[in-house]
Amino acid sequence: MFHFRNNIIIYILAGMMLTVWSCSTTRRIDEGELLYCGVSRVEIVPDSGAHFSAGVRSAVKEAVDVPPNNYWKLVGWHYPFPLGLWVYNNWPRAEKGFKHWIYEKLVEDPVLISDVRPEVRTQMVEQILQNNGYFRGKATYTMLPKKNPRKVSVAYDITTGPAFTFNDIETPPDTSELAHKVDSIARKIPYLKPGSIYSADSLSMVRNIIADGLRNKGFYYFRPEFIEYLADTVSVRGKVNLRIVPAANIPRQLMQSYRTGRVTVTVYPNRGAQYADTIPLKNMTLVQVKPSKLRPSVIQDNVTIKPGRIFSVRNMDRTQSYLARLGIFKSINIEPVPDTLAAPGTPPTLDVNIACTLDVPLEASVEVNASSKSNSYIGPGLVLGLTHRNMFGGGEQLNASLTGTYEWQTGKERSNLFNSYEIGLTTSLSFPRLLAPSFVRRRRRQINWTRFTLNGDLLNRPHYFKMGQLNASMSYEWLASRHTNLTFTPLKLSYTKLIHTTEDFDKIMDENPAVAQSFRSQYVPQMIFGLNYDRYYDSDNRLTWTFNVQEGGNIFWSVYSLCGVKGEKELFGTPFSQFIKGQTQLVYSRRLGHGDHWLVMRGAVGAAHAYGNSSQVPYAEQFYCGGANSVRAFTIRTVGPGSYHAPADASGQYFDQTGTFKFEANIEYRFPLYGSLHGALFLDSGNIWLLKPDAQRPGGVLKARDFLRDLALGTGVGIRLDISMLVVRLDWGIGLHAPYDTGYSGYFNLHRFKDANALHLAIGYPF
Repeated sequence: MFHFRNNIIIYILAGMMLTVWSCSTTRRIDEGELLYCGVSRVEIVPDSGAHFSAGVRSAVKEAVDVPPNNYWKLVGWHYPFPLGLWVYNNWPRAEKGFKHWIYEKLVEDPVLISDVRPEVRTQMVEQILQNNGYFRGKATYTMLPKKNPRKVSVAYDITTGPAFTFNDIETPPDTSELAHKVDSIARKIPYLKPGSIYSADSLSMVRNIIADGLRNKGFYYFRPEFIEYLADTVSVRGKVNLRIVPAANIPRQLMQSYRTGRVTVTVYPNRGAQYADTIPLKNMTLVQVKPSKLRPSVIQDNVTIKPGRIFSVRNMDRTQSYLARLGIFKSINIEPVPDTLAAPGTPPTLDVNIACTLDVPLEASVEVNASSKSNSYIGPGLVLGLTHRNMFGGGEQLNASLTGTYEWQTGKERSNLFNSYEIGLTTSLSFPRLLAPSFVRRRRRQINWTRFTLNGDLLNRPHYFKMGQLNASMSYEWLASRHTNLTFTPLKLSYTKLIHTTEDFDKIMDENPAVAQSFRSQYVPQMIFGLNYDRYYDSDNRLTWTFNVQEGGNIFWSVYSLCGVKGEKELFGTPFSQFIKGQTQLVYSRRLGHGDHWLVMRGAVGAAHAYGNSSQVPYAEQFYCGGANSVRAFTIRTVGPGSYHAPADASGQYFDQTGTFKFEANIEYRFPLYGSLHGALFLDSGNIWLLKPDAQRPGGVLKARDFLRDLALGTGVGIRLDISMLVVRLDWGIGLHAPYDTGYSGYFNLHRFKDANALHLAIGYPF
């Protein structure tokens, strides 16, 4: 019956396709017009021995690449059925009602050769060539008729000619302070050297570099358009003599170099302004509009603009950044104003007025996430957060969050009921400076964070165990560069204890010593180093790299060993864990086309190894796979390790589905749907493994020959509501391959659809 129905559907679809093919797609095209069918050829012939960059080649092809009606430019596909064009030519247009709505959704206006205008396209190509130094480049086109004489494609033939390079570069004569500064900045620009290929875009970049340099040397009002170029392409064949000159009509104000005058910082409350309190500080004046509460040292430490110095936009931007990083201001406005009251003959100065408005001191947040698995497990989660800004008047932040997750199994039989929950409370107090010894450079102590964190967590797995964990840590966070953020935690102390266990759990632990070792009550003293690199290379490319390495117990073990303590070592009468763990993640985002279409790729690897005082990595430090941010076709902790799978009768028993090695790879295509609503198509792969054999978890050890087979694979679709700072995400994952035995042969071994999908509701993007 299933195959019979499939055949009927195939016959119907085939009939529809033949109907579409048989109907004209040029019926309603005006007389004398031609239907454009795309580019048949783009032939680019570079000059012999000339360099023709991939960027210029791409720009040339983009100029002539006009998509026809049956072309999906995003992925470069021609599809055989121009449905929208067929509707345009063969359906009557309804003026209103449902038929009108359907017509407007399906119809596509024909792309005509008069719309494409290939003669204009060739002019655009020649302009691109000239802008990149190919002054003798030529572009021609040929229209190629199809079987239907009212349809044509276009072929383009392009010859680049030689690339012109710089022969001599002349900067302004040293006749004024402005000319001297332009000359000194230009000489340091690598592009402005003989032999560089002429490029209008590069020269525009040079303008910006010179203008930025001048604005950091006192010429605040200078703009890039006041730099001009004189190019001579005649004197030397194939070469360009370039002269850089300031524009002749530069206003007098732009010719002046300014120093910084008075600096005034005004702090406004978020509401209810009463009276102003003026406080003279070193290098500035602070005006506090009461009832605002802010220690003067916070402003003094984060404002880098100093009176009497050459005015610099860099210092202005740095001040804006430092104040914003405090996280206590709703708005920050910095306005330089010429000092019109200065005595004649004195150097021109710019007074700087900085207005800061405090944000609301208290802010609450709510996050909701949920997952649903086809095996009847449902798991919602809730995070309640509270932030107190500027708690002690020095920019400090107190954060508290209460996390709760609950999972139950639906079903008719009471014996299958499985209720699991996890509750956690985290508080942190953050100071906007490094509380570090005096030898740390003062500037670094002012723009970064010291964070103290206390966390408690209670995990309940009914019929098995209840486990509590306490964590306390102190960490430093600072900017190493514009794109790199570093975190160093000199001490994090965790204590894990099994509060309650059942006979079933104890029996399983007796049979599986490796898992039992990871669950034992223990202290975990750690030192952690983390790196986060986040960079937009341009508006179309973003790279994020995170790296984290942590060690547990090594310092304590070394101290005990130096003191001659033998055997298992304890802290406060309880054994402490000793291990090392590292993990890294790379995320690359690439914009497709010119819209809000993105291809996002992620790779993640992690490994952990116990030694010395421990034989197993603590349970809380092991890796797991599956969930809303992992392989989304599987719920959390339901994949691995390796090809191991928990027995079917172990309902809810997934505490042993953790591992000490992890690999995940994801690729996701994100696209706009309507307004703030976006869609996603994704493909996820990954698993966890054991680095040490465990007889109770066969197939769990990492082996090179089984690596690809052990990777779980899933695909799916998602919708995201992206509202400014909040993203609500619903992902539906569909399993393609499970690494464990499902009873079916072949790679695609999840044949029953109801057993191969999971639904996740979460906040934020997965990566």
